[in-house]
Amino acid sequence: MTATATTSTIVIPTTATITTFGGVKIERNPSESKLTQLGVSSWPKWGGSPSKFPWTFTAKETMYLLEGKVKVYCDGYDGFFEICAGDLVEFPKGMEVTWDVIEAVNKHYNVEK
Repeated sequence: MTATATTSTIVIPTTATITTFGGVKIERNPSESKLTQLGVSSWPKWGGSPSKFPWTFTAKETMYLLEGKVKVYCDGYDGFFEICAGDLVEFPKGMEVTWDVIEAVNKHYNVEK
């Protein structure tokens, strides 16, 4: 009896997927052209180490995570959602959340004026 090796292929999505949770829009894997169109690379950066803290968005904020993983708990909603490197996320003005930074975060962000 001889053993045969099997191989498998992992398919990584190349198109963006968009979901929402409590008014938050999460776009996974946005295209480079979309990021360029938004001017993401020119947005300010913020970074944070693992921690847990409350946050209120005083204006609409869009962010693009370069690194890290965060569990986000929205006030008034059961459960949480996770955002991670490669996600483009839009939080509406007035949204109150608790950030549970699981892996250190590095992100670009843009606050609507």
